Amino acid sequence: MSDTSTTTSGDYESQLGDYFALLKPRVMQLVVFTALVGMLAAPVSVHPVIGFASILFVAIGAGASGALNMWWDADIDAIMRRTAGRPIPSGRVQPGEALAIGVALSGLSVMMLGLAANLLAAGMLLFTILFYAVFYSMWLKRATPQNIVIGGAAGAFPPVIGWIIATGSFSVEAWLMFALIFMWTPPHFWALALFMRNDYDDAKVPMLTVTHGRTSTRRHILAYTVLLVILAIGTGFTSIGGPIYLATAVVLNVLFLIGAVKIWNRNEDDSEADNFLVERKFFRLSLWYLFLHFGAILAEATLRPYGLGGWS
Repeated sequence: MSDTSTTTSGDYESQLGDYFALLKPRVMQLVVFTALVGMLAAPVSVHPVIGFASILFVAIGAGASGALNMWWDADIDAIMRRTAGRPIPSGRVQPGEALAIGVALSGLSVMMLGLAANLLAAGMLLFTILFYAVFYSMWLKRATPQNIVIGGAAGAFPPVIGWIIATGSFSVEAWLMFALIFMWTPPHFWALALFMRNDYDDAKVPMLTVTHGRTSTRRHILAYTVLLVILAIGTGFTSIGGPIYLATAVVLNVLFLIGAVKIWNRNEDDSEADNFLVERKFFRLSLWYLFLHFGAILAEATLRPYGLGGWS
């Protein structure tokens, strides 16, 4: 009896884990963090209970987007090595279940955010879910090599939503945080595509590496990185910046630019192993890049009431 009970419990826990994996928890972490920074960096304070509930509903909305994306992309996920182990292509979750979960969580998150915060924040969350699940996943991703450039907006909206939760309105500062994520997304994903190129070839996803080749992709990474460096350092002189942010941005962007130049200098005559190491190192740095920039914005916002953050 105990053996049967243990097996049943283990299967149940495994199934819950599969459903949770549908929500793309790693992506959700970034969404939650940037939305939280957007809310706390705003000049209007939010009651802790309202703030916690609002960020929770933003997280649920992000998870809903992930479930809808996995439902739609199950066919190509099964082809690519990086995604073949996801719940749907591996057979652990049925496509219909993923669709139902995504739709239900979308409705729940938008409705509850409207009640907890304001209708504008709820409207932006709904727009973000639709942008990612429909505009990006169902159309852009398989239609154009600019999929990541345009589709990157979906991941850039959370700090705007966070700002709106606090203020009920848009602002230049919110869009600066949006722009930081938006400009970071292409070099981040193109670096991934460089060392995972065969996946996109096999799945016939028109990533830039597939349609224009590796050399063109390297040039694009450098061009976007230069624009990102200007934007990121320039943000340090705005109302959400300050000495802490500026110091962090200068160090990170010098390293990021050096990495982009190294990728740009590679060519197809170099050994595949050398190219892989350079591209992967840049990709790993890009993972820290965004977290540390938003961490610095959060530090400025936290210290500002005590006269220690910002330029005042």
